[in-house]
Amino acid sequence: MYSGKKSRPGKRNKTHPAKEETSQPDGLVRLNKRLANAGTCSRREADELIVAGLVSVNGKIVTKLGTKVSPSDVVKFHDQPVNQEKPVYLLLNKPKDYITTTDDPMERKTVMALIKGACRERVYPVGRLDRATTGLLLFTNDGDLTMKLTHPASNISKLYHVELDKGLKPADFEKITNGVKLDDGMAYVDEISYAGQGYSRSELGVSIHSGRNRIVRRIFESLGYKVTRLDRVAFAGLTKKDLPRGRWRFLTPKEIAFLKMLKK
Repeated sequence: MYSGKKSRPGKRNKTHPAKEETSQPDGLVRLNKRLANAGTCSRREADELIVAGLVSVNGKIVTKLGTKVSPSDVVKFHDQPVNQEKPVYLLLNKPKDYITTTDDPMERKTVMALIKGACRERVYPVGRLDRATTGLLLFTNDGDLTMKLTHPASNISKLYHVELDKGLKPADFEKITNGVKLDDGMAYVDEISYAGQGYSRSELGVSIHSGRNRIVRRIFESLGYKVTRLDRVAFAGLTKKDLPRGRWRFLTPKEIAFLKMLKK
């Protein structure tokens, strides 16, 4: 898709297969996993809640880590039932003018309207895209995976197609490659390349792992450019192939397995 790309020197991230929990024939699962699968929190956060005495099983407070529960056990967090939901993974190709939130007091259009009726389970967006940005947005009720994909240490890669109001000068191309200083610190891209018809200098492909707010737009704005179009074409190895704008699909078992193998 892109040509003439340039990468920032440094170590590349490697992925390692995660250790999978052995399934129990009696349906028992660890309590922290039950909380994470219900979308309450990540497994790590669930351990903290358990130790703090905020989780009960069948009416009794449980503080022992590693406790296992069956599908018939009644689990509560803050005295509210934790429903045992199957994990759901859904990918949306977000259009413009939708905000990434589950609810908006100003009654603007939210991404939740685009996946309404997709599943009975309550799912949440993983990270966010601003209102004007289009492209891939993942939804899930898997709290553990959400934490993994949004944690800075995970170095999850995102690929953007960027259109500018004018051609990017070679000198500025080099500056971005080497890192740009912003108000909240240095910003680095993993790769940058010219794209578009004849490799137009106003269209670029940018690969980045930082999840800082509006980071791609701010990089170009710091050098005097306006981003006229920003589209996320890949996220954590997922792509927009065969997914039209405004449409969604469930992840395949292979895609889910790949995400769970990503290093945290």
